[in-house]
Order: sequence, then C-alpha cells, then structure tokens
Amino acid sequence: MKFKRIANRTLNLFRVDEEQIAEILESVRSQLPTTEALLIGKPQAGKSSIVRGLTGVGKEIIGQGFRPHTQYTERYAYPSEDLPLLIFTDTVGLGDISQNTTEIIEELTRELDKETNKARIIILTIKINDFATDSLKEIIVNLRKKYPYIPCLLVVTSTHELYPIQITDHPPYPPELSEIKRAFEEIKTTFQELIDDAILIDFTLEEDGYNPLFYGLENMRDTLASLLPEAESRTIHQLLDEKVGSELGSVYRDVARRYILAFTVMAATVAAVPLPFATMPVLTALEVSMVGLLGQLYGQKLTASQAGGIVSAIAGGFLAKAIGRELIKFIPGLGSVIAASWAAAYTWSLGEGACAYFGDLVGGKKPDPDKIKKVMETAFKSAKKRFKENVEHG
Repeated sequence: MKFKRIANRTLNLFRVDEEQIAEILESVRSQLPTTEALLIGKPQAGKSSIVRGLTGVGKEIIGQGFRPHTQYTERYAYPSEDLPLLIFTDTVGLGDISQNTTEIIEELTRELDKETNKARIIILTIKINDFATDSLKEIIVNLRKKYPYIPCLLVVTSTHELYPIQITDHPPYPPELSEIKRAFEEIKTTFQELIDDAILIDFTLEEDGYNPLFYGLENMRDTLASLLPEAESRTIHQLLDEKVGSELGSVYRDVARRYILAFTVMAATVAAVPLPFATMPVLTALEVSMVGLLGQLYGQKLTASQAGGIVSAIAGGFLAKAIGRELIKFIPGLGSVIAASWAAAYTWSLGEGACAYFGDLVGGKKPDPDKIKKVMETAFKSAKKRFKENVEHG
C-alpha cells in the first residue's frame, strides 16, 4: 500500500499536461526561422527531388508527406507540421490543358496575400528539354507583378536527358557541354526579366546510376541563401548541418520525455505487483501504447501492431532484462521494489530508443540499430539507478 500511495503521488506530480505541451510547441514554432518555398512547375519536373535534396528525406517519406492544401496546391512541412523549418507548397495541375491557369493564379494570390512572418521564395522548376512553358510564364508574370519583393529562382532540371550517348555520368559541375549550355540559355532568355537567378541541377535516384545523386546541390543551397534575407537564409544551410538536426531532435525529445515519464511511473506501479509474469502482458501493452504515442509526436501514425513491431525491432536485446525483472520477484521482501525500478528503467530506455528511431525517420535517415542500442543501454543504466533510489527512499 505504501508503494502504491507513492506511485499515485508521483503520477500526479508528473502527469502530462496537454495544454503545457501545446504551449511549448507554439513557443518553439514562433522562434523557428521557417522558409516557405513555392514550387511552380509541371509534374515530373523535379519538384519532389528538390525537396529531397534540401531536406535529405527519402522519396517514400516525401511521397507520403505532401498533403492537399487548397484546390491547386499541396503542402509538405519539414521536418513536421508542428515544427517546420521549411514549408514546400507545390502547385498541381500545371501543364494540364483542362486546368484554368487564371484560377490557379487567383488561388496562389490569395495564399500569398495572407500575412506571415516566414521568408518566402518562388522556385520555378523546368526540365531542360521542355520548351512548352507558356502557362508557367503567365503565372510568373502575374506573381512577380504583384509580389516583386518575393525572389524567384529558376531551376532547370534533368541535365542528364541531354547528355551525349557516350557520357554515362555527371561531368564536373557546372556542366560545360554545348547541348546543356544552349538549352539553359534559351530557357533563361524566356524568363530573363522575371527571375532573380537561374541554376542547373540534376537530382536523381540511386537506381538511375548517376553520381552524385544531387548534382548541383551546393550551388542551389548557396543561391537560395543569397536570395533570402540573411537571418532566414541560415535555414537553407542548417538543413545540411548535422548540428542543427541534433538540436531539433532535442526539441522533440524534451517534449517526448514528458510522455515517457508518465508511462515509466505507470510501468513501475504495475511491476510492483508481487506476482511473477502476471504483469508482463499489462507492461507490454503500456510499452506499445507509449511507442505509438511517441510516433504520433514525431508525425508517424502507427497502428498498434506497427508500434508493437517497432518495440520488437529496437528492444530485442532487452528481452532478457524483462524476464530478469520478473524472476527477481521471487526474492522475498525486496523483489517487488527491485522489479519496479527495473520496469521503470526499461520503459524509460525503450522511450529513449523510440525517440532515436523516430528522430532518424523525421530526418529522412534509415534508423541505425547500433546507435539505438547504445542509446537504450545508456538510458537503462542511468535510469535503473535513479528509479531504484527513488523507490527505496520513497
């Protein structure tokens, strides 16, 4: 009974406050140097590839991340809607003769008329072998007339489609091939009074066989930075900076730990029941629920079975510790106290491991099992000592 009273008191002390978490997210969001990139171009012109290049996010995540925003636009927020560093607004329907260009222009105008503290830039994307650009030009003419202060970057993509047959890889950047230079100059001439700068890129997939995958990425990053006010332009550089990715991960973890702590205390309360193995199904359900909730925080919607799969994937090496936690209950007197501290430490370390797992996904990386294992081992070791002391001195 004494332990139960302590656990209940601890639960009330550390109960998750949804309003407080919302305030934290809003505070962080208001301070982020968010940039909105308005992508204008036909389908298959390389707009999604630009998003991949600037964020490092995989093609599968990009494909799932774009959401309908208005009738003619979709939006993708990186790394998440809650904490965006970059917002990509993609026009849809361009190049489709059934679409009314005037309506698209009116819709974009309404969106750009909305007040915002974000830096904005228009990225006009055209394939190097596409010269049917009248509808694109009409849109840019109207937007630049009304918003001359929003910079416009012309990005000419897919350079490899004009490579001579004997060239099987990207040449040194910038490409000096006459076919490329001639086409690039013609496209630039078409838009010369409407753009602030123009660059060549070729962002491909691994299966395309070109190296590097993001040909011209550094030039694009630096050009974007030069077209944006200095304070906001740092965002472009930060997206390619591991340190910033780490700092952003810390923002997520600080919020996530509020949830982890609540589940940790609940796990300790359940594990204190002195019946070996009887509590394991309940603890497992708690842990799966926690991972599912953390996934939502990181923008990953999971079913219970998917969350359970992640628990198995990242916590396989800790199964022996879970079994040991139950067997220790056979020790008279101290067994339940020790089991409670072990359950709390295990749940805490699982939460930290899940944060590492989801953090990799948000950053567009493949989760690293070795890194996650180290995170969990470190978290388990420190948490076990901390929770054992709390229980014994409670």
